[in-house]
Amino acid sequence: MIISSPKWDSIKNNSKDFYVICEDINMSLFKVALLQMTSAGTKEENLHKGVEFCRNAKAMGADLALFPEMWNNGYSFSYDMEVMERNSEDQDGLFVNTFKELAAELEMAIAVTYLEKYKPLPRNTVTVFDRHGRNVLTYAKVHTCDFDIEKNLTPGDEFYVTELDTENGKVNIGAMICYDREFPESARILMLKGAEIILVPNACPMEINRLSQLRARAFENMVGIATANYAYGQPDCNGHSSAFDGMAYGEIRPGTVEARDTLIVEAGEAEGIYLAQFPMDKIREYRKNEVHGNAYRRPLKYKELISEKIDEPFIRDDYRK
Repeated sequence: MIISSPKWDSIKNNSKDFYVICEDINMSLFKVALLQMTSAGTKEENLHKGVEFCRNAKAMGADLALFPEMWNNGYSFSYDMEVMERNSEDQDGLFVNTFKELAAELEMAIAVTYLEKYKPLPRNTVTVFDRHGRNVLTYAKVHTCDFDIEKNLTPGDEFYVTELDTENGKVNIGAMICYDREFPESARILMLKGAEIILVPNACPMEINRLSQLRARAFENMVGIATANYAYGQPDCNGHSSAFDGMAYGEIRPGTVEARDTLIVEAGEAEGIYLAQFPMDKIREYRKNEVHGNAYRRPLKYKELISEKIDEPFIRDDYRK
């Protein structure tokens, strides 16, 4: 299988840099726009800014626009639960429904992120609306950072995969959020449920170790992974949104299969829209023939993975099931 090297173009729009990867026009591409932004300050301002970025993503040809983690309030937390309540959104409220209607108007899927009103505590949630404006996936972060202020969240209860209708055909997508990345089980379960592409809203400094985790999750599961992070200027964030296609080997030269870089996109620190184009036909052919994913697993040997026993040195007082 021939893996072509992507070419880079730069597009100017409203004085921001927008980067596009240009591939063979005959490929079946699933195009994910990574919306790398800084929070505008208020929920209302973030709503308007998010709509503007989605419109620009559509103009670039995106099939799906992916927001960074908890976009409605710029990943803002408080120990005051009344403040948290004010900063949260109903799943069918104005903020979320605006993107539902926008998805249908633009005929582009949107993965919008928000602090969700939920009992007893709010959730860190992403909802994917397809190009018809239908809610096809809602996922709440399973691995909340309980060593920090995210202990004031209700963890999600499961990982989900759905079939997303695009202009170029169906794509099976799943989602995990930020800290979920650090547990191999997250991406593994999504792969086992049929995910071809995993969406990852993010809010933290993306450095070599975290990028390496994403690279590994893509490689070991033969899935594409698209991550949208906040741009530099957002507290404790530095951009570097990324996408990996999961194809570790390819025919670089005719007749010679070699290791290749699975990286499709790594943004810099600046605000912008970074378009990752996943060649779905190539990814599917690769998954049919390579040795990773679920090809040679031995699940009956992994019983310790479902044990809830925790021994030293991993015991933490703030751990909750």
